[in-house]
Amino acid sequence: MSQEVSHIRPGGSETRGAIAALVVAAGQGLRAGQPLPKQFARWRGKPVVRHSVAAFAAAGCNPILVMIPEGAEAAAQEALAGIEGVRLATGGATRQQSVAQGLEVLAGFAPGAVLIHDAARPIVPGHVLERLLEALQRRSGAIPVLPVVDSLTHAGPDDLMGSPAAREKLRRVQTPQAFRFDAILAAHRAWQGTLDAGDDAQVASASGMEIALVEGDETLHKLTYASDFAASLPLVRVGTGYDVHRLEEGEELWLCGIRIEHTHGLSGHSDADVAIHALVDAMLGAIGAGDIGQHFPPSEARWKGAASDRFLAHAGSLVAEAGYALGNADVTIICEAPKIGPHREAMRARLAEILGVDITSISVKATTTEKLGFTGRREGIAAQAAVSLTRV
Repeated sequence: MSQEVSHIRPGGSETRGAIAALVVAAGQGLRAGQPLPKQFARWRGKPVVRHSVAAFAAAGCNPILVMIPEGAEAAAQEALAGIEGVRLATGGATRQQSVAQGLEVLAGFAPGAVLIHDAARPIVPGHVLERLLEALQRRSGAIPVLPVVDSLTHAGPDDLMGSPAAREKLRRVQTPQAFRFDAILAAHRAWQGTLDAGDDAQVASASGMEIALVEGDETLHKLTYASDFAASLPLVRVGTGYDVHRLEEGEELWLCGIRIEHTHGLSGHSDADVAIHALVDAMLGAIGAGDIGQHFPPSEARWKGAASDRFLAHAGSLVAEAGYALGNADVTIICEAPKIGPHREAMRARLAEILGVDITSISVKATTTEKLGFTGRREGIAAQAAVSLTRV
């Protein structure tokens, strides 16, 4: 059951938490080339903002306040549903204003420390959090940084090279940034900058806070351009599946979504369509989403006698959510009887219909085991499947 994510405003007071997280997701992300703000676009199969929020939840941060654009409650609810301790608030016109408003909301929880993070950095390594919080034992604030490895220069007039910059003294600043809560709240309340602050360390430094530098991580890369999304997934993924069901009298025989007249049918909790089950496992395996038993447990009564086309349609939707489309599927049915040849084209057409793909993407084959083993003795039917997925 998905947990409702509440939308709160400054002035509320709830349970005290030692470490809060404030995730800034109130921008529009126009440079990313996505059809919606990049924090809600999918990256590696999930909305961008969900990655970091889930990491903070796993680290025990509570509350986790996510600053969102005005009117984005529905998108945020969908992106973050089910994550414990998440709350939403509307951000301001600038990043600094969004953080300042978020800190005022968090003041009602009286946290001892806060981690302030940009939602566009989806990966939050646990070891970076540990370094930040350890540094807070000695300083009022701590930020993750990385060295500059490229040569640097100042740009002169007419795009001509100017004087060189000393890269040895420069660092690339990342988020999350950690602060003792009362100190960063006071710093934002006192901020007099005429321009939007690039990060909270600038606000903190302007108030006289000492900011510790800790080692960051390249995985904290910020998603900025369309190429960042295009490169986030492998071009192709593959998966395989295998399933077996027993043949019994009195059961219907379903293969590849087609009912076949036969003396025996396949026995199972659902309609026991062994070919579809193998194909579902292949598709789930290709995206790392477990197996059919995890999604449709045989222990649940609601799947008793269920048509397996529901399972295949679900696998197809998960593939799409992960950012992929079916390249091709190859299904092999292993049995002595019935003969598969007369039904092959109808099977291909039915699988293609369920998955919403062209029939040319589907192959159905059959073979025997030369009367060896349980399939050779006509005790059951086996099926194996292989699929390729292509990045969309």
